[in-house]
Amino acid sequence: MARISGPITPADTWRMEQFSKAYVKAVASVADCSIDWSTVDNDSVDGTLKRRTHSSTVRSPHLDIQLKSTHTDCIQNNHIVYPLLIKNYDELRSDNLAVPRILVVVLLPDDFSRWTLHTEQEMALRKCGYWVSLRGEPATSNMTSKTVHIPRQQVFDVIGLDAIFNRLESGGLP
Repeated sequence: MARISGPITPADTWRMEQFSKAYVKAVASVADCSIDWSTVDNDSVDGTLKRRTHSSTVRSPHLDIQLKSTHTDCIQNNHIVYPLLIKNYDELRSDNLAVPRILVVVLLPDDFSRWTLHTEQEMALRKCGYWVSLRGEPATSNMTSKTVHIPRQQVFDVIGLDAIFNRLESGGLP
């Protein structure tokens, strides 16, 4: 199977995007959430996660996500280091949004054939997604991108997503 090497082609980008969406969908479904994917990303929102609740401070909260993926080695110490376009950074750091937003970055092996492991007993998705809320982060003088540091303990998994929604249901933020 092919490896990602050199410049990323449009076909590589499409494949990475589709895999990242499948990763989020798998996590969301187990966490009892649904996701609506945006048809056009003009506000740094690729999708909206929802979880139906009846007995909480905030009923049926929503969470907007900006989804990115990368195959590069971007782990430094205890952080994922990701260069985010200024447009996305500014729209994700806003503190006056009706629906909270997070950035989700899915790390992928550089060999397409290693993205999944499929046997009769399991189907595993490789590698891992991480999330961060940029709400309230300071403006930057950078013109093209801002390097974002995502703590490695903020794994976008069922436990992490459940914890985010528990905070939202209590009237808190991600």
